[in-house]
Amino acid sequence: MSMWPRNASFNSGELFLSGISAKDLAKEFDTPAFFIDEDDFRLRANAWNQELLESFGQNAGTVYYAAKAFICVEVARWIAEIGIGIDVCTGGELAVALAGGINPAKIEVHGNNKSVEEINSAVKARVGTIVIDSLYEIERVALAAKSAGVVQKVLLRLTPGIEAHTHESIATAHEDVKFGFSIASGAAWTAVLATQNHPEIELRGFHSHIGSQIFGTESFGIAADRLIEFLGKYRDEFNAELPELDLGGGYAIAYVPGDKELTPHKVLPALFKSVNEACKKYSLSIPKISIEPGRAIVGPTMVTLYEVGTVKDVTLEEGGQRKYISVDGGMSDNIRPSLYAAEYTAVIANRASTAPLTDSRIVGKHCETGDIVIKDIKFPSDIAPGDLIAVPATGAYGRSMASNYNHVPRPPVVAINESKARIILRRETISDLLSLDI
Repeated sequence: MSMWPRNASFNSGELFLSGISAKDLAKEFDTPAFFIDEDDFRLRANAWNQELLESFGQNAGTVYYAAKAFICVEVARWIAEIGIGIDVCTGGELAVALAGGINPAKIEVHGNNKSVEEINSAVKARVGTIVIDSLYEIERVALAAKSAGVVQKVLLRLTPGIEAHTHESIATAHEDVKFGFSIASGAAWTAVLATQNHPEIELRGFHSHIGSQIFGTESFGIAADRLIEFLGKYRDEFNAELPELDLGGGYAIAYVPGDKELTPHKVLPALFKSVNEACKKYSLSIPKISIEPGRAIVGPTMVTLYEVGTVKDVTLEEGGQRKYISVDGGMSDNIRPSLYAAEYTAVIANRASTAPLTDSRIVGKHCETGDIVIKDIKFPSDIAPGDLIAVPATGAYGRSMASNYNHVPRPPVVAINESKARIILRRETISDLLSLDI
């Protein structure tokens, strides 16, 4: 497991994905385009599922693939075939999951502001779990369940007060965030008591997600301890143990050389150790433990191909030069560098180069100074218009957060498997852009 998909290789400097050359892929599907390694996706999803089973045994819950990382109907079909679950956070994601044939019992619904319509749709679809994020949602889910004549299983999303070492915009478990109920402030216990007033909902346990792109396991262990302590408080008050705990995701992947990804073989044994110790400390049975790896499954399976349009050398105020390499995509297909200062690497994908490396910046085509794909990279100085550039590890959030900024159509997603390529999400057209105008 690394930045590149499992079936990526280089031959005489040219990138091949499952045996298909970058030049052939660009010729057939144009650029920019996302290419996803189906075999790698399945292997990664199975690896997380298998390790959860091996680490927790009879206490293994569900691996919920995080739809927000990337989802389309075809990927939902893969998930259904693999047999894992999915977490969704909007009505749109729920619709795609159902269209892909995922068992509703394996769907978990998230979101800090679910609409009444989204809650009604989820209950009507008989989703397995709704993760409640506010006191208003307790009332809304109970009303929807009563109208549907069912008892809806729910988890409460809790904020355990963890300062995860990641970008502020993707840290989600400290106190000053929009998500969940704070344990420290007493809001979490207020929510627990509120659930007891509604026979139409069944509180199964708690949920926590401490952030994204986290490289160590210590924060997950601390979060587990605090949630299990809270399970103990519930037991002491109601003389019963809640059976489920969802510890979220946020496992890091490699984006640039030197990054160390969190593999299932590293995360889950460490998580079991923390859960086991905490349950012994608070005299509790080990609950069913679920996790939510999204980025860790899809992130490294995808590569973005761009074509270089222009190259210019810019003289810097402090001296020296920087080469600006403009590609035919940019912040409309990968907003993360602008939004999170996320870092990526890139290579020339269509040929080898022995030219000296030079200080470079890979930028997009949008009318925005901040439209930067890679801010600083040493790149071959002979880069020229018409060259192909490949950026790995773009599976998570690239296409999901894509936009039509400057009215640029969003790129396609092409699945590659066993030396065959097929479009699973087509490229938008100008007609698509115009179709919404009245």
